[in-house]
Amino acid sequence: MAPPTNKSNLQLSEKGRVLNINVGVLGHVDSGKTSLVKTLSTLLSTAALDKSSQSRQRGITLDLGFSAFFLDDVPAQIKQSPIYKSQNVDKIQVTLVDCPGHASLIRTIIGGAQIIDQMILVIDAVKGMQTQTAECLVIAEMTTRNLIIALNKIDLFPEKERASRVNQVAGRIRSALRNSRFADAPMVGISACIGGEKVAAIQKDQSLQQTSSTNIDGLLNLIKKHITPPNRNYLENDQPFHFAIDHCFPIKGQGTVLTGTVLSGSAKANDMLQFPEIGLERKIKSMQMFRKPILQIVQGDRAGICVTNLEAKLIERGVASTPGSVSLVSDAIAVVKKVKYFPGKLISNSKFHVSVGHNTVMASAIFFGGQELAAKGISGKDSDERDSGGPSSSLGGSTTSDLPHLKFDFEDDFVLQNELLETLEDEDAIDDMKMRKKNHIRKMPLNLAIIHFQTPVFCPLNSLIIGSRLDTDINASTCRLAFCGRLIKKIDPSKESENVKFYTRKEKEGVIFRLGDSYMRDEDKKVVRYEVYGTDLFGKDTNMNQFVGLKLETDSGDVGVIHSSFGTSGKFRIKFPGGTDAKEGDKLFLRYKRYLNDKSKVMHQENSLPLASSGTLLVPETKEKKPKQKKKVKSSAGCVGSVSSEGKVVSIKANNVVIVAGFFSPEINIREKIGW
Repeated sequence: MAPPTNKSNLQLSEKGRVLNINVGVLGHVDSGKTSLVKTLSTLLSTAALDKSSQSRQRGITLDLGFSAFFLDDVPAQIKQSPIYKSQNVDKIQVTLVDCPGHASLIRTIIGGAQIIDQMILVIDAVKGMQTQTAECLVIAEMTTRNLIIALNKIDLFPEKERASRVNQVAGRIRSALRNSRFADAPMVGISACIGGEKVAAIQKDQSLQQTSSTNIDGLLNLIKKHITPPNRNYLENDQPFHFAIDHCFPIKGQGTVLTGTVLSGSAKANDMLQFPEIGLERKIKSMQMFRKPILQIVQGDRAGICVTNLEAKLIERGVASTPGSVSLVSDAIAVVKKVKYFPGKLISNSKFHVSVGHNTVMASAIFFGGQELAAKGISGKDSDERDSGGPSSSLGGSTTSDLPHLKFDFEDDFVLQNELLETLEDEDAIDDMKMRKKNHIRKMPLNLAIIHFQTPVFCPLNSLIIGSRLDTDINASTCRLAFCGRLIKKIDPSKESENVKFYTRKEKEGVIFRLGDSYMRDEDKKVVRYEVYGTDLFGKDTNMNQFVGLKLETDSGDVGVIHSSFGTSGKFRIKFPGGTDAKEGDKLFLRYKRYLNDKSKVMHQENSLPLASSGTLLVPETKEKKPKQKKKVKSSAGCVGSVSSEGKVVSIKANNVVIVAGFFSPEINIREKIGW
């Protein structure tokens, strides 16, 4: 593991460098992934082809395996990329990441998927789509835009029927993919090992002895045609060095070798490395890529790093980094997005299995910010733009999942959500954020979340995280992956300055019971009132002084302000500077927000009063009323006085006695009228 000192090695490094592209090989258990890796590979790492004895005994892949091959020619699409032109690339090395396929090993699969650029999905052509095949597709949507589907074991179809049977399987796969990102993914039928896994299992050595295969050249041609320039940001920014360790072992007389993938930055011999999980720093002695000494490693490279004075048993998996660049994270803010295939809702304060790099721990999530991100135009739509916002503990995943680099501001206000927002089709939410626009509703919007790790983890910011429900029955035909996200801010909840400003929206409803004078508004000649009277908003014993100055809205959106109380029964007077055309019986709304951490419970309002507008008082026309004349009844001949047909009740006495007046003039003797 000594660094290269001979002239030929130095000249080789000066001539041009190898561009490494990491390709994950995923699929359901026993679909033939490892057999395909063996058929393609020309270079093996110390962890390749199910090296562990336990894997060989059980006959399945239990851990990540790494091997590689070179492309004969650099594809045209790579030659046209900035990374090719600026880095003097003369070779393309494809590193294959062989992931387990068993459902119980999903943590390992997720860890492997976060260090890949592109993916080959291996499907058993005889069995078609299986449970883990679907789960691998979900992981692919989080981590890559470039997927090739290998329909393996086509040799098991009768030769005469093979072409038609492969087409049938391809059609069913294509139908299953129609609503995914990979509806048009290239597909090819192959046999990685003619005779199946039993033939491949006979060869227990670690050599690359070739087995019989079918149409591997067809797969290689697809790889050359569709391989894309990897997402690398070291070209634009000076990033700290982050190295994802997946294996660690001692070499007698040399030191301890750490194998893994460079996630960001670069390193060379004699650079200092920090191992934050064990609190140690060591100097890099030498480096290799697939047993070949190299001078420098950069983002995306698969490498082995040799250090001295480090006990190999102290490290199994983890991160090595530039000193001081990785800290322990117990709480963090992440931008997240739900996996659309996950059944059910994601409720705030629920617990999830959260994977960060090779670590999977229990964590709780509080969701918020869906409306606010949408109001700022921060979208979760697919984008082909390259992301160079900062280092990440994933090579392509956080960009591919459309998770932007965001700067979090603790001065921003956020609605506390009961659950992760899956759509913005809620009209009230859209209206609250002034987003009532055509074609603005999006599927699976971005949300923010406070992630609380029950077991703190060491990871860099901008790391890709995947939240899962791994306690789900592995035999159930359901998606266990719930959300993906990017860590954007480490927080300390014990510090008041790092408390997120959560609030809830409140609304009270009253009614207009009386209107003020009518005016003709000068600007539009519309009849309005500048003053109305309301009720049913406050109790009878309410101290109205505390609400004077609060703003109210009508159904039509006119904004007024509570000017004073009206009487002592909870009624109030509202003034509308701009006027309102509201009618008696119309509703009044008191809308405000209240912050969760505000002990004073102040009512905060966002709406503002309009500018005052002038108007002309409309004086109602009054008709002169003629006094009513009493109808008189002519008196009989010889009678004195007059009799009227109208009278009025003066009082009511006991025993149903009513006193009336007005029927007779004073000249008449009432006694004579008894009995009328």
